[in-house]
Amino acid sequence: MEEFVYRIAKLHIFLGFFLTLSGFGTVREVESLGINYGQVGNNLPEPDKVLELLHSLRITKARIYDTNPQILTAFANSNVELMVTVENQVLSTLMDQQQALQWVGTHIRPYFPATRITGIAVGNELFTGDDLTLINNVVPAMVSIHAALVKLGLDQYIHVTTPNSLAVLATSYPPSAGTFQSELTGIMSQILQFLADTKAPFLINAYPYFAYKDDPNRIPIDYVLFNRNPGMIDPYTKLHYDNMLYAQVDAVIFAMARLGFQGIEVKVSETGWPSKGDPNEIGATVQNAGVYNRNLMRRQLKNEGTPLRPSMRLEIYVFALFNEDMKPGPTSERNYGIFQPDGTMVYNVGLSALSSTSSTSATTSTSTSTSTSSASISFTSNANQVKQKGMGYKSLMYSILILYLVVFQVFYEKTDSSTVNP
Repeated sequence: MEEFVYRIAKLHIFLGFFLTLSGFGTVREVESLGINYGQVGNNLPEPDKVLELLHSLRITKARIYDTNPQILTAFANSNVELMVTVENQVLSTLMDQQQALQWVGTHIRPYFPATRITGIAVGNELFTGDDLTLINNVVPAMVSIHAALVKLGLDQYIHVTTPNSLAVLATSYPPSAGTFQSELTGIMSQILQFLADTKAPFLINAYPYFAYKDDPNRIPIDYVLFNRNPGMIDPYTKLHYDNMLYAQVDAVIFAMARLGFQGIEVKVSETGWPSKGDPNEIGATVQNAGVYNRNLMRRQLKNEGTPLRPSMRLEIYVFALFNEDMKPGPTSERNYGIFQPDGTMVYNVGLSALSSTSSTSATTSTSTSTSTSSASISFTSNANQVKQKGMGYKSLMYSILILYLVVFQVFYEKTDSSTVNP
């Protein structure tokens, strides 16, 4: 009998080890990956359909650029964490603490905690324009909104911060030389002090695409696309960088340190690559966009940190979920989406792509757009595909269970025989 128990114990261990390696019983959600859900379009799907899409992609973090009540309602009782935004035009009003309390009471409190609001972004890229009023209003607005959260008992669940363009840096190369623009050091010190006091993250919108577009002859395409490449070594820290995004993030960390602030978490609130652009927008192709986001998402599956902070997981929000046809500016502005508004994929960054361990080969800036018919997927077909995959897993699980029972029976018979005939 002891021999029987010993054999069964070994069998259990073997089966558990096999299931662990095969990934059964686990859902591969990328904790450090979010996506930007913009709404500047006249043909976008309803929020409940968007939520279905996020679930099928197993993305559990999203950022919106307002406090759209339809989205906040649709996302209730889901597992998606939501970062909402205070629009630039209302910052002056929210400097007043009473107005901020009313805003939080109207736009946040009725939806929380059913809707998992985890952050409030106050404005967006306020320091890249010439509107000094906005710049002067942002810190008072942040303070007032945080005070309202404290009064309502929500501050331990929801952080307050503001997303910044990489243009706030005067120097970003090498990363150890990272420095804020001299005219912004005063306001940046105030923001960083607020973030340190409230334990909120510094948000940066970082696009290696812009650097490549402006200087494609000097910047290697593989370095910006996360493909295999020699990378660069910071001459002062001796840290090795194999991609530009991580170098940009570390440049921000060094810039904060130069103002006396260390330990503040940095999150990438936007990064992406356009799939289409004007003739002068070099590198804006379907191929390059697909490679960038696929490689980025593979990195996110590893929960990586940057070379400067290797043990601190870097949280990234991909820009964007949809192509938005009403955005102004060059063609690229309307073509950052992974999906078309009808739910078809612009290029494939699905779960099958994420599970692949091989890196997509480098593409040149002059590469032509390839057919995306194989990557076409509607909201309905996407759900069906997920169900079919689930059915496949169940079938395999049943097969494993049957195998387990057969082996169990064999072990039992052998043990029983050995007991009868010593």
